[in-house]
This record gives sequence, structure tokens and C-alpha cells, in this order.
Amino acid sequence: MTRCRLLPYRSFPAYAYLPGRLPHPVRDAAGHSYQVQIIHAAANLDSEEFTWGCKLLNHGYYWEAHEAWEGLWHVAETASPLRSLLKGLILLSAAGVKIREGKHAAAIRHAGRAAGLLRQLWRAVVPPLK
Repeated sequence: MTRCRLLPYRSFPAYAYLPGRLPHPVRDAAGHSYQVQIIHAAANLDSEEFTWGCKLLNHGYYWEAHEAWEGLWHVAETASPLRSLLKGLILLSAAGVKIREGKHAAAIRHAGRAAGLLRQLWRAVVPPLK
């Protein structure tokens, strides 16, 4: 069976960033995304950047997924379900970074906040069973 590959024309970064251990992707001239400009005109689940963030997270690029979604979060409508979803995913990816850094308390805190947001979102959009 042939599997559909999402965004086959986009390559993964040279490394998954870990603060203090590798060049900062955006601020350091040696960073994998130095001087890369992404403009987010609109935030939606069909956007390439949302899909890219999912793909990055699924392949262990936690900081990079966070960055992909954060740009969308900034342009998403305030108090919208999409904004809550993006915030939950951003926190989940931040937890992944903290786990890799060995900062387990911070990882648990971020994951707990993500879970809370996603539970709240679930209750808001999925009708209760009767």
C-alpha cells in the first residue's frame, strides 16, 4: 500500500534544536532557520504551516513544531477554538523540549497545561453522550 506523504517538498531541519546545546535556529548564523522568514496571513487547520508543525512534532522536532504553530497562534482569532488547540500543541511541543533537556518538572507542568487546554477544548466542541 502506498502512503500519502504530506509536504514531500519540505525537508526536515538539519537538527532538532535543544537550547544551550546547539546553535539557535533563528538567531545564530549557523542555525538551521537563520534568516528564514515565514509570513502567516491566516490561521487554519488546512494551512501548510499547521501540517508542517504536526509533521515536525511527529518526527521529534519539538522546538521547530512549537515555532511553526506559534506563528499561527499569533494570527488566530482571540478566544477561538483554533487558538486553544494551537496553544495546547505549543505546550505539548515545549514539554518535548523539556524532556530532552532533562527538565522533568517543567515537562510535566507544560504537558499538564496542554492536557487541560485540550480537555477544555474537547468539552467545548464535542457534545456530551446521552
